[in-house]
Amino acid sequence: MTFRNPAVGDLFEADYFENRGCDPRTLERVVLLAIELAREGREGRKVGTLFTIGDVTTVLDNSRPLILDPLYGHPEEVKSIFSANMRETVKELSQLDGAFVITDGGVVRSACRYLSASSQGIDLPLGLGSRHMAAASISKRTDAVAIALSESSMVRIFDDGELVSEIVPELWMLRHYSTQIQGRVSRRTDQDEQLTVVSKEES
Repeated sequence: MTFRNPAVGDLFEADYFENRGCDPRTLERVVLLAIELAREGREGRKVGTLFTIGDVTTVLDNSRPLILDPLYGHPEEVKSIFSANMRETVKELSQLDGAFVITDGGVVRSACRYLSASSQGIDLPLGLGSRHMAAASISKRTDAVAIALSESSMVRIFDDGELVSEIVPELWMLRHYSTQIQGRVSRRTDQDEQLTVVSKEES
């Protein structure tokens, strides 16, 4: 069964990633996977992780393995993010440190990667940690889009070094967290799915 969240779907109609070569279907699947992790956690605890989508060669050149890559050597046809088996594998591996590197077509090429992060040219709101700095940095230094899931269950999307979208999986979290996106934002809420999407508006 294909799951599609209308509120998240609205986000991908925007042209934020038009020039990045990021397949919106892959982006949607990865965002929904991050939302599932935010809501479910793993083994009874919250997890944080990071995904990059696109420009795989450059991302790999700007990162290194933290441990022996658990996905190395497996055929690409079994590593599709659209596969239920692969999504469950990603959920298990999300308990380990490091980022997932995903192709535009949705193949999870590598896991447990340490991304080389530089704060040069990056201006993030106060309160965002090293995972968000790494996501912003890799999205600025490459043509990849980065998605960071924090242990506080916030899902943030970075493009060209900027925080462009925040997703709050549960409405009650809005009582504790406010958007840190500067400038004009738009907010969409799907009451049935209890999902709020906060997106940066084009200037």
